Amino acid sequence: MRNRPDIKTAIPRRRYQIGDFSATVLGDIDSGGGRAYRFILAMVALGDAQPSLYVCCEPNPSGGVDGRYAVRVVNDSMSEVVDSADHWGDLDTFAEMAVDLARQVLGMKNEQTIRLM
Repeated sequence: MRNRPDIKTAIPRRRYQIGDFSATVLGDIDSGGGRAYRFILAMVALGDAQPSLYVCCEPNPSGGVDGRYAVRVVNDSMSEVVDSADHWGDLDTFAEMAVDLARQVLGMKNEQTIRLM
């Protein structure tokens, strides 16, 4: 995955089970790359070692004109900002949206989401 977030350290803030995927929302992220992150949702298929999808909340490069935080979806085929707003900086708001977005991208709309943490 070309634009995979470079995560040196992070603290898990939420965990979910969605079908055959484990989803973890990370916070307090120390990234090694040039991009800063507020939160990252990482989706890992059962049996895989690495996430196959990330939903990232990062400071908006436009300086907050369209909101302080941008939401970026990263997987093997894309790295795109899909929205920006101030409220994505809230953990609960981001987690709910990121899980819904990941389910859409992965075609798992009918899968039950179980919050584990």
